[in-house]
Amino acid sequence: MSAYEPLIAVLMIVLFAVLTLAWSQKKGHKKNAPTFRSLTGVEKLRKSVGLAVEDGTRVHVSLGGGNVNDPTCPSGLCGLSTLERIGQITATSDLHPMSTSGSGGFQILSRDVINQNAVFTNSTERIDATLCQLSGVTSFAYSAGTLEALRESGVSTEIYLGDFGIEAGLLCESAERRQTYNLAGSNSLTGQAVFLALAKDALIGEEVFALPAYLGGKPLHLASLRAQDLFRFLLVLVLIAGALLKL
Repeated sequence: MSAYEPLIAVLMIVLFAVLTLAWSQKKGHKKNAPTFRSLTGVEKLRKSVGLAVEDGTRVHVSLGGGNVNDPTCPSGLCGLSTLERIGQITATSDLHPMSTSGSGGFQILSRDVINQNAVFTNSTERIDATLCQLSGVTSFAYSAGTLEALRESGVSTEIYLGDFGIEAGLLCESAERRQTYNLAGSNSLTGQAVFLALAKDALIGEEVFALPAYLGGKPLHLASLRAQDLFRFLLVLVLIAGALLKL
């Protein structure tokens, strides 16, 4: 490894953070509103969540089995942001969204997100302990616990966003039997393969990290996508320049 590579990595992180913070400012956000490509799965999710509000049913966000202190946590953190946004969208519903996770850290964070949404919507009286569950600390125990948590829960829409493996097939099969809509995405290649084959709609690659922004999240979410697009464009230029210099 070159001695300059750590320095380049730090500079890229700093530049990304500066661009994200700059573009997330309200004035700049309104002046240069970003436009993103359409994702069919997200459009279907919006419709399904709207129907859940009308029908008085519940939305379930599954955060997977990753830990907060693992490299697999970014997808779970996006799941938390999605849970927060779903809670805002379903604020007029009789049922708060529920969350299941495979680690104590994500269970605590999801409880905080749901409680915070309940405070903002003055609906703390409808909060109970079953809305945020630690379903299991191993892969298949997590899936089995999640299936048990969904029994008689009134869930009609499910979002799987986090670190999943082959056990995700059990969740998709259960959703198919219960005839619920599900949108799924994972940082794991195994989880992505399972979701692509069995889920109603699947998020591939960086689409997992874009879901909060597509649901109308905070300006910071939108700004991060713009920064990602810029870095992707710069990376393409660097690759082309490197190929030309090699020739």
